[in-house]
Amino acid sequence: MIQIDRFFNKNLDRIFETWKEKVREDRKITSSNGLSEPALENLIPQVLDAMCVACSPGKVANNRQIEIASLEHGTEREEQGFDAAEIAREYHLLRQTIFEILEEQLVELTAQECYQIFVTVDAVIDRATSQCFTQFVVERTSKLDGLHQQLMKNNQELNRLLTLSQDSFFQLAHEFKTPLNSIMAYSQILLREQQAKSDSDPISIEHISRVLRSSKQLLQLVNNSLEISRIQSGTKQLQLMEIEVSSVVKAAAETIQPLAEEKGLTLRVDCDRGPGRIETDISRLQQVLINLLGNGVRYTETGSVEISCATLSDEEWFVKVKDTGIGIAAENLEAIFQPFARVQGNTKADRGGSTGLGLTIVKQLVKLLQGEIRVESELGKGSTFTVIFPFKIEGRSA
Repeated sequence: MIQIDRFFNKNLDRIFETWKEKVREDRKITSSNGLSEPALENLIPQVLDAMCVACSPGKVANNRQIEIASLEHGTEREEQGFDAAEIAREYHLLRQTIFEILEEQLVELTAQECYQIFVTVDAVIDRATSQCFTQFVVERTSKLDGLHQQLMKNNQELNRLLTLSQDSFFQLAHEFKTPLNSIMAYSQILLREQQAKSDSDPISIEHISRVLRSSKQLLQLVNNSLEISRIQSGTKQLQLMEIEVSSVVKAAAETIQPLAEEKGLTLRVDCDRGPGRIETDISRLQQVLINLLGNGVRYTETGSVEISCATLSDEEWFVKVKDTGIGIAAENLEAIFQPFARVQGNTKADRGGSTGLGLTIVKQLVKLLQGEIRVESELGKGSTFTVIFPFKIEGRSA
C-alpha cells in the first residue's frame, strides 16, 4: 500500500491533466466547451487528495473533505449549465483515468492489495459522485422553485391585467352603446319623417338609411366583441336543459328565412335522421345555428342553403349547414375562424353587413358546448360546415 500511496502522489498531476483532456474531448459533455481551466478543474483536485489519503497506510479518507469538495462541485456544475448525465460522465472518466494510469503498478501487487485499491478508489469516487448529485439536485430544484414562483407571480399579474382590460372593455363598450342607440333612434325618426313627406328627397332618404345601416352594423360589432370577451373570460355560464333538436333547428331556420327570401334563395331543413332530445344550452345552440345559416345566406348569391342534422353514434350527433355560395380557398380555411376574417369574393357581403366575428363566436360557442366544428369548401361551388355535439354536456351544472 505504501507503493500505491507514493504512486498516487507522484502521478496526481498526470491523472488530473489526462482527466481534463478526456473531458474536453468527450462529445457527451458539451457543457465543458468554452469553460476556462479553473472552471473545468473545479474541486476535482480535492477529491484526488482525499483519495491519496485513503490509500496511505493506517489512514482513512477524510469524508468531510470529500463532501465539501463534491458539494461545491455540484453547485458549480449546476451554475455552469451541466446536466446530470454530464456530471456522471465526468466521474466515470475520472475513475477510468485513475485505473488506466494505475494499471502498470497493479500488476506488481497481490490480489488482496489490488482489491483494496479498487474498493478504495470506487468508494471515494462513489461518495464524491453521490454528494455532487445531491447538491446538484438541491441547486437545480431551488432554481426551478424560484422560476415556478416567478411564473406564478407573472401569471397572477397577467390575470390581473387581463381582468382590468376586460373590465375596461366592458365599461367602454356599454358606454359606447348608449350614444349609438341614440343615433339609431334619431335616424329611424328622421327616416320615417322623410318617407312620410310627399316631396321627400331620395338622396336624403338614402343618406339617412346609410347612417342607420352603419349604426346597426357598429352595434352588432360591439355586441359580438362583448360576446367573445364574455366567453374568453369564462363569465358565460351554460344553462343546461333537455330540448328537442328539430324544434331548435327549425326555429333557427325561420329566423333566417326572410333574409333567404330577400335574396331569392331556397332554405331547406332536414332533421328526419336527427336525435330526439338532447341536453344542452338552447340559447347558445341557437346562436351557433343562426350564425352559420346567416353566414351561408350572406355569401350565397344563387342557389340554396340547407341545414340538416343526424345521429352520429350513441353519444354524439351532428348538424350540417351547406350552401352553394362563393366557397373558400383551401389556404383560407383555418383563417376564417380568426377575428375579423372575411371571405373575399364578388358578393354584396364583401361591401358590408359582416363584422368578421361571426365564425369566431361560433367556434368558441361550439367549444363551450363541448363540440367540434369542421369545414369543407370548394371555391366557386360552396361550403359545408359540420358541427358535432355530445348528447349530454359533461362536467357542468345547469
